[in-house]
Amino acid sequence: MIGRAYPRLVVTGTDTGIGKTVFSAALAHALDASYWKPVQSGLDEETDSQTVGRLGRLHPDRILPEAYRLATPASPHFSAAIDGVELDPDTLEPPPVSGPLVIEGAGGLLVPLTRRTVFADVFARWRHPVILCARTGLGTINHTLLSLEAMRRRGIPILGVVFIGDEQADTQAVITELGDVRSLGRLPKLDPLIADDLHAGFRNWIDLSIIKQGLASC
Repeated sequence: MIGRAYPRLVVTGTDTGIGKTVFSAALAHALDASYWKPVQSGLDEETDSQTVGRLGRLHPDRILPEAYRLATPASPHFSAAIDGVELDPDTLEPPPVSGPLVIEGAGGLLVPLTRRTVFADVFARWRHPVILCARTGLGTINHTLLSLEAMRRRGIPILGVVFIGDEQADTQAVITELGDVRSLGRLPKLDPLIADDLHAGFRNWIDLSIIKQGLASC
């Protein structure tokens, strides 16, 4: 790190396509942070880094280049094999930045980087606090509780869970109670997805003070 210990925060999810990139954009904007996506799989459409830069309204200097850019939209281990790239998880280290850094994983915690290493193994090595993004729809209780167990088994610091989607009060309560985890709030799905509406929704629905307190205690 540069000068002093700036907070580094990992955003992961229970699955792919649940909205963690959108949440990362709003979080990076709210924290005035930089953003890093270690591995990008799929380059034909807007990448996650480009989405975060656009929705988060981040200066290009605050979007750090990916360590690996893989053309095929698939699990990194498979995408790397198709592209003829040797992906080495041991080389993945958060870049030094002056200020907070939001790091976004790919897919869920157990997405394989290689046939021997999953993203959760890298997060365990880093030991940075993690926010778990979870859907509010059917099946999320099982997926979220399993994700929490996978993190705890590896000793990954858990800052809390963010729910994404329509409110499901009982589902959200069961997850926080059985998972023994704090809720950081719920971000509704936005259609159309506009930056101004995203940041307003983040301010209204996500408790940034809890996130900052959690970072300060880590």
